[in-house]
Amino acid sequence: MYMQSKLCTPDSQQAIAELRQIYCSDGAVIEFLNDWSWRITIMAEEIKERKRELRENMIKTLAELSEEELSEKRKKIEDRVFDFANFKEARVPLLYLNYGSEVPTRIILEKCLEQDKIVILPAFSKEKYRITPMKIDDLEADMKPGPRGIPEPDPDKCRMVPVDRLDIAIIPGIAFDEKGARIGSGFGYYDRLIPKLPITTRKVALAFENQIVQQVPMQSHDKHVDIIITDERIIYKI
Repeated sequence: MYMQSKLCTPDSQQAIAELRQIYCSDGAVIEFLNDWSWRITIMAEEIKERKRELRENMIKTLAELSEEELSEKRKKIEDRVFDFANFKEARVPLLYLNYGSEVPTRIILEKCLEQDKIVILPAFSKEKYRITPMKIDDLEADMKPGPRGIPEPDPDKCRMVPVDRLDIAIIPGIAFDEKGARIGSGFGYYDRLIPKLPITTRKVALAFENQIVQQVPMQSHDKHVDIIITDERIIYKI
């Protein structure tokens, strides 16, 4: 029972290492653990490959849409965002500047600044793959080129904001399912951020309806969002 419970934890490889130490003199157990470790590694690689394929398919799917279609879909998402009660009530929203296949947010950001919301954008640490939320007042003057090739807050002009000050977090992504599972750029920035957010901070994703799939392949370190706003509906995690 002990062994089974350890192997079913999210950190299975660490659990296996611990069990090897406990049963180091039992050859049969060590052989079983080595076999199980190999299976876990294979499963992880399979999930990574499925994620890679899903990212590629999503890029192709969105590329098939015309500029007019994308613009219309984006406008519907923007309208839903500003009609969404949690967002309307939020004084301090964490937003993002879009990258790759993510839903564009420039107009949302401009409108939030016009409404005198305290706009927070992520600064990315390429070395640690971590996000630092920073307050911005101007989408031009307060920004600098970031490590991902898109503008991000300039730390010389913007101040850091603690995560417990965030009223709502708008989370980007490339693909989602109705259970709130998401695939991002693959660097894990938001998977590291989401667990740090207060439970009362809504984690809301923006997505074109075309980015909603039946099931997103997930690993133990992947994190879910609470709500997804698309051009057709608002999806609450089931």
